[in-house]
Amino acid sequence: MMTNAETPLSPPDATSVIEVQDLYKSYGNLEVLKGVSLRAPRGHVISLIGSSGSGKSTLLRCCNLLEDSQSGEILFEGEPVRWKKTSSGRVAADRAQVTRMRTNLSMVFQQFNLWSHLTVLQNVMEAPVTVLGRSRAEVEPRARELLAKVGIGDKADAWPAQLSGGQQQRAAIARALCMEPKALLLDEPTSALDPELQQEVVKVIKALAAEHRTMLLVTHDMRLAADVSDHVVFLHQGRIEEQGPPAQLFGAPKTERLCQFLSASMAPQA
Repeated sequence: MMTNAETPLSPPDATSVIEVQDLYKSYGNLEVLKGVSLRAPRGHVISLIGSSGSGKSTLLRCCNLLEDSQSGEILFEGEPVRWKKTSSGRVAADRAQVTRMRTNLSMVFQQFNLWSHLTVLQNVMEAPVTVLGRSRAEVEPRARELLAKVGIGDKADAWPAQLSGGQQQRAAIARALCMEPKALLLDEPTSALDPELQQEVVKVIKALAAEHRTMLLVTHDMRLAADVSDHVVFLHQGRIEEQGPPAQLFGAPKTERLCQFLSASMAPQA
C-alpha cells in the first residue's frame, strides 16, 4: 500500500529536470537527510515546507551540488551525478559535469548575495559573461529586459546598497534568470524581508510559476506554496512525512505532524 510520503507525481512531461533518489546527508553524527526522494518535472513548481532543521535548504543545496551527500542519486535531465569515494564519504567526480549542472540550475538565496561593487545591471550580466563567455553587448539587452520583467528596470544603474531588500531580491531573481537556467532553486526567497517587501517578491514568483518555469522552492510562506505549487513536499526530521498536490496537503493533511505544523505556521502572529 502506498504511503502519504510515497504519493507519486503526475507530470505532463515524462522528463524530470531534477530527480533525487534515496538521498542521505550527514554532518558528522548529525543526520540531516534520511533517504529523501523527489523529482521536479519540467514546468512544475515543487515547494519544500517544514520546520527549521527539517532538511529543506540542505536538500536544495545538494541538488545544486553545493553540498556533498553520503549516498543516493542526483540526476539532472536523467543524467546521474558521477561520484568518487573519499575518506569522509564521496564528492562529485567530474568538475565539468558539476559546472554544467550548476549553470543550468540557478540558485536564489535568502540573503540576495549581490556584489556591492557592481551596479544592478552589472550584477545581472556578470555570470553570463564570465561563466558562459558571452559578450556584454549580447547580454545587456536581455539583462535589461529581465530587470523590467521583475519591476526594477529603472534601477539598472543603481548600486545594491541603494535598493530596498525587496528590490535586491528581485535583482537576484533577474540575475538567476539571465543564465537561462533549466530550473530555478529558491531558498526562502522572502524570509529576510518585511511583509510589505515580501509581496514584491511573491508577485514575481507567481508570475514565473504562471510561465511554467521549473522551480524548487523552499518557503515558510504557506500561502505562496499553496498558490504556486504543482506539488508540495513536507519534510520532518530529514524525511518526507507527506507530499502531494497543495489542495490535499493544505486542505486535508493526513499526518498528525503536518496538521501540527500547519496549525503553527498559519496561527496569527502576536
